[in-house]
Amino acid sequence: MEGDFIKINRWLLPLSWCYGLGVRFRNMLFDTGILKSKAFSLPVISVGNLTVGGTGKTPHVEYLIRLLQDKTRLAVLSRGYKRKRRGFLIVDKSMSARDIGDEPFQMKQKYPKAIVAVDNKRVHGIETLTSQDKDIDVVLLDDAFQHRYVKPGVNILLVDYHRLIIYDRLLPAGRLREPLKGKNRADIVIVTKCPKDLKPMEFRVITKAMDLYPYQQLFFTTLEYGQLNPLFETKPLNPQPSSLNPHPSPLTSYNVLLLTGIASPRQLKEDLTPLVGHLTPLSFPDHHNFRPKDIRRINEVFATLPSPKCIVTTEKDAARIVAQKGLSNEVRQNIYSLPVHIRFMLDQEEKFNDNIIGYVRKNSRNSILVKGKDDNKSEDSHHPGNRPRTIVFRNN
Repeated sequence: MEGDFIKINRWLLPLSWCYGLGVRFRNMLFDTGILKSKAFSLPVISVGNLTVGGTGKTPHVEYLIRLLQDKTRLAVLSRGYKRKRRGFLIVDKSMSARDIGDEPFQMKQKYPKAIVAVDNKRVHGIETLTSQDKDIDVVLLDDAFQHRYVKPGVNILLVDYHRLIIYDRLLPAGRLREPLKGKNRADIVIVTKCPKDLKPMEFRVITKAMDLYPYQQLFFTTLEYGQLNPLFETKPLNPQPSSLNPHPSPLTSYNVLLLTGIASPRQLKEDLTPLVGHLTPLSFPDHHNFRPKDIRRINEVFATLPSPKCIVTTEKDAARIVAQKGLSNEVRQNIYSLPVHIRFMLDQEEKFNDNIIGYVRKNSRNSILVKGKDDNKSEDSHHPGNRPRTIVFRNN
């Protein structure tokens, strides 16, 4: 199992024990009602995790946006991690990733119809949103599993396949933010970033090991990728057709610098490696604020690669890189962002959609869903089902 390879700093386990006491005490205060969790009269869906580091929250929140945005008046509330502007803000397209955080910036750029807001205090954020716009039907909370002052109607817990929580330990020895028992608060658990060739036995082993309650549902998702998008005035990619491969990936013959500032780029590396000529990873910490020395390093590493070559980065990183000064002309002409989507495995997509839409329909007063429109069969091009079924790169 993948969990067997999780690195645990065992000499830090005594500190993890002390940390766990504090977290358990806090959870006890909520469980006994000493600290209050506020429920709201409109549907609230939370997406989060038990660990520090990436589990694929943004692609899953974006899936929910695509599922609901044409049937409801939808708001997304995030804390806006590492943003420079403070307090409650409604995001508009003129704001920078530096102002509001890279994830809210990315969501607003991709889904301008959605209301996107940032607030460190989620209760205050929801109250402000709903007081300013009485027609809001649904609120999506990004990264709020530990924010227990809000009681969501649906609590979605994401678990990285490459670092299963059942094999992890509490901070600082491991990466768990709270004890494993915290997973019991989830209504839906999704194992994310699964390899596409995951065998039936592995699904069964993980399902048993997760040890969920009957009221909890378990899903599995994998990553898929969209069209490469240039960040600047990028040169067109020139795939080399052959008799064996008349329709090659644009990157088949390229030396690719994979530039990432995300917590867990492992699955992305594994997916791209067979599709490119040669992959050179250049990784920075999650939500990394690129400094001049980082830009110089990017320029220098890219200059050493033989042609043909290009840079591929994530949409989240692109939000921060696009405003950076000092990128060489060669870099600016050859850098692309790669959209990431999720796909449900085991034919679970319809079941997941039915759960979410059923909850919203039951609890929303204003959306089309209440009027009985069958949105699960929608032909809208932004429906989450209408995305690449395989990893495909198309020349821009």
